[in-house]
Amino acid sequence: MKIWGLTDRGTVREQNQDTFHQWVEDNTAALLVCDGMGGARAGNVASALAAQAFTEAIQHSDAQPEARLTAALAQANEQVYQRAHQDPDCRGMGTTLVAALVEGNVAHIINVGDSRAYYLSQNGIRQITIDHSLVQDLLQRGHIPPEEARNHPNKNVITRALGVDSKLEGDLFTQELEPGSMLLLCSDGLSNMLEDGELLDVALHGGAPEEGCQRLIGLALERGATDNVTAVLLAWDAPEAKESEE
Repeated sequence: MKIWGLTDRGTVREQNQDTFHQWVEDNTAALLVCDGMGGARAGNVASALAAQAFTEAIQHSDAQPEARLTAALAQANEQVYQRAHQDPDCRGMGTTLVAALVEGNVAHIINVGDSRAYYLSQNGIRQITIDHSLVQDLLQRGHIPPEEARNHPNKNVITRALGVDSKLEGDLFTQELEPGSMLLLCSDGLSNMLEDGELLDVALHGGAPEEGCQRLIGLALERGATDNVTAVLLAWDAPEAKESEE
């Protein structure tokens, strides 16, 4: 089990408000991506604070995976919420979060917002998480067809985020990992620039697994990357390779 991560501010934004963390110990791994919001109101603070609080909560817990993720999310939300209400410079800030806790060959995933988790294997690509977004709500209600979702004018409007309310619920998912498969966590800066098939081809089939994040973000940058772009890849039974540093 190997993990690599990379983030870039893109070609337009002055700040990078994305944050990623990765942690491996024995046969357990944790990885996450947060995409801060709030513009000048410290979106980068929100994502960094949430990522740190979530990771520390995961590391200091020995509960069952889903309980561990839920408690870590609550801790991260409380940290961002308190900071947003106590610091005038941080009012209105928030962040998405998608995280995976991998024990053995099973990934337990939690998400809030529109940062995503994908499962990549020889059988194709599958989006694991469901966006908490206005466009996703419109899709589920049948108000717009799928082909309109990618270019919808309100595609960046999210309906759930850390730090907005004192209480927050995330969605939980489980994914069994097959040999040779990958788990991809990413911000919408990547998923908005690349189609699902491209994510699969570039990450899984495009070359050495340890260079997958560079290939994904490189392609997003070639296409303009108007948002911050972050990718974290976990390879199950990947060949031995040097881990990149955050």
